Amino acid sequence: MKRRTQSLMRAALWASLAAVAAASCARVEQVSFQQQVKPILDQYCLACHQPGGAGHAASGLDMSSYASVMQGTRNGPMVIAGDSLGSNLVVLMEGRADPSIKMPHGSATKVSAAEIETIKTWIDQGARNN
Repeated sequence: MKRRTQSLMRAALWASLAAVAAASCARVEQVSFQQQVKPILDQYCLACHQPGGAGHAASGLDMSSYASVMQGTRNGPMVIAGDSLGSNLVVLMEGRADPSIKMPHGSATKVSAAEIETIKTWIDQGARNN
């Protein structure tokens, strides 16, 4: 009986170690606002969403800096740190709101799925100014 208990404990220990190792391998690297997110926002959003732009005039959303992105619009936040699913920035980019307000508008080049995933990961990681 003692030998069986020891064998079970060893098996449990190895299973635990394997689970920890798998979780470590599955970790997503930290996404940088300055190096990864800001270039996406600059490419797809900044033409309209900065002072003097049509998007800024319509919503008050300025995407020229981390602070202004986190400030959001006249109507509320665009980014909810830790919650990409509920962040309006992602909702609008993915077209989960009314299709007429999907961002970017009209014939502008669409944000790729990979770029949206980068933004979602950054938000889920806490939307840090890094």
